[in-house]
Formats: sequence, structure tokens, C-alpha cells
Amino acid sequence: MPAHFNPRSHPILFSSPRRLSPYSGWHQHIPFGMFLLDLLKPATLVELGTFSGDSYCAFCQAVQELRLGTRCYAIDTWEGDPDTGYYGPDVLESLKEHHDPLYGSFSRLMKNTFDEALNGFSDGTIDLLHIDGYHAYDVARHDFESWLPKMSDRGVVLLHDVNVRDGDFGVWKLWEEISRDYPYFEFVHGHGLGVLAVGSKQSEPFHAFLEATSQDGLLIRNFFFQLGLRLSLKGEHLAQLSAEREEFRRETQRLEDTIRTQEREARETAIANVIEERERVLTQKDEQIVRLTANLEDLRQERAQLRGHVGELENSLAWRLNLKCRKMRDALFREGTKRRALLDRVKDSFKVLIR
Repeated sequence: MPAHFNPRSHPILFSSPRRLSPYSGWHQHIPFGMFLLDLLKPATLVELGTFSGDSYCAFCQAVQELRLGTRCYAIDTWEGDPDTGYYGPDVLESLKEHHDPLYGSFSRLMKNTFDEALNGFSDGTIDLLHIDGYHAYDVARHDFESWLPKMSDRGVVLLHDVNVRDGDFGVWKLWEEISRDYPYFEFVHGHGLGVLAVGSKQSEPFHAFLEATSQDGLLIRNFFFQLGLRLSLKGEHLAQLSAEREEFRRETQRLEDTIRTQEREARETAIANVIEERERVLTQKDEQIVRLTANLEDLRQERAQLRGHVGELENSLAWRLNLKCRKMRDALFREGTKRRALLDRVKDSFKVLIR
């Protein structure tokens, strides 16, 4: 290991990051980021493009553990871009839940575009600037040139993804251009990280780091690669766990939906059975009513027939004789003293009827 680089003098680089989200391209650079904070001890740190906040929270953690007086600012719209994809407010809310209780006393999350945030910083005031926004060449160059006047005389710029040449990524091209004009150090692992000393008054330890020989630089790169690799593997494990958890959540949701469907079908079947039984009972009652109505009609007809028979009987001779006899009998019992007269009248009546 180079004499000017003693890891034992910077134990912060061995710290385990408190925030390690499942998906981040910055995991492999977290040890170096913490080391850089210890080396520079910046008064003001600004990050352009924070997303889930793994890099930014590592900076804040180093500030806190090293007890630095650094003021930290994370600037992002937290809406996404063509590189990261577009996402909802849950990403920022998750970051706030972690960030605010731990670092809210010296750090601020600013929901702005990079250009909107420019006026919030005076020229020559930023000591460490991390640019990790949209990676198209024109956009990256605009961000670098816009914020360069804000850098202090000991300012350092970090550019992520300087080793990505896919799609519309153009940071590699910007890095090739600006690294000709300033002292720099470059990491190729973790998509590449460029360290650019844009200030003219760098500390001796940092200047020695930048001026490492090819052999020393190789040792330093390998050292930080090995440290970052363990975090990268941990991040991959977290990503796998996150994917499994998401699959478990989806499977649980499917089972819950199936259960709800089965319960709904069971309720619908039970209701259908009840309705069917009630309809069966109602049908039976309707049939019974029809039968009773028919019986009632038969009874009415029979009653009408009986009334007809009664009328015929009332008009018949026997019926009239029987009725007259009963009246006479009753009269005989009521008027015992006139029985003879009544008997005569009865005889006369019979004569008349016989004629």
C-alpha cells in the first residue's frame, strides 16, 4: 500500500452503511465516499441526483461519525428520468423516513431541478459536488458547467458512470474532456467514478492521493474495489430478498384474492340455495292455493246446486204439506181448547189440496 495512503488512519471507510437499498449503482463506491469525506472535511456538500439516497446517506453518515461541521444538500426532482425510469413519491418518502431523524439537523433534501437550485448557492461555496443526474452528454456537460462557478478553491467534483458507454450515456465523453484540465483520479469499477480536483488549493493528503503513481493507483483501486465488492454483494442479496419478498407479497395477494373469490362464491351459492328453496316453497304454496281455489269453486257450485234442490223442495207438494202440518201441530199444542176446530180446518185443507 502506498506510504501516503494508510487505511488505518481512516477507519471510517470500514463503516457499514446504514442505508443500503436493494438497487443502487453506487454500492461499490460507498467506502471511498466515506474516506473522501474524512480526507476533504468539506464545509458544504451538494449532490445532484439522489434517487434512493444510498450515496448521499453514506456521505451524511460519514459527516455524523466523523463529527464534521459539513452542511449537506441533496437535489433531485424524485420523479425519475429515462435512465432510472420514472417513479412515484414513495421513493422520496422512504428516503425521508431514513434521512430526517438521523441527519435532518445538518442535511436537507431539496425537491428541485438542478437549474432551479442554482440560485440557492453562492459562487465559490461548495467544497464537494457529486453529479449523478441524467447521463446524456449534453445534459451532463450542462450540469457540470452550470455548477462549476459554485465550487470553492478547494472544490472537488465526483462524476458517476464515467465507465458506461451504453445507450445515450455520455458522461464518459465529458470525463475525457474535463479530466485533461484538472488533476483527477478514476475508478473503473461500479460503472466508474471520476474524482476531479477543480479547486486550486487542495490539501496535501488529497493532492498526494491524486498524484499516486500508476502502481500505487492500481493498489488503491483494487483496495476500494474489494471493499465495495462486499457491499455490492450485500446489495445483490438485498435485491434478491426484495424480489422474493415481492413475489411472496404477490403470492399472498393471489391467495387472498382466491380466498375472497371462494368465500364470495360460497356466499353466492348459499344465497342461491336459499332462494331456490324459497322458490320451491312458494311454488308448492302456489299449487296449494290453486288446488284450494279449485276446491272452493267446487264447493260453491255444490252449494248452488243444493240451493237449487232446496228451491225445488220448497215448491214441491210434499214439502208444502209437511210445512203446513208442522204449523198446525204447533198450533194444536199452543191452543188446546180449540183442537176440534183446528182438526176440522185440517180436514178441509186436505180436501182442498186433494181436489
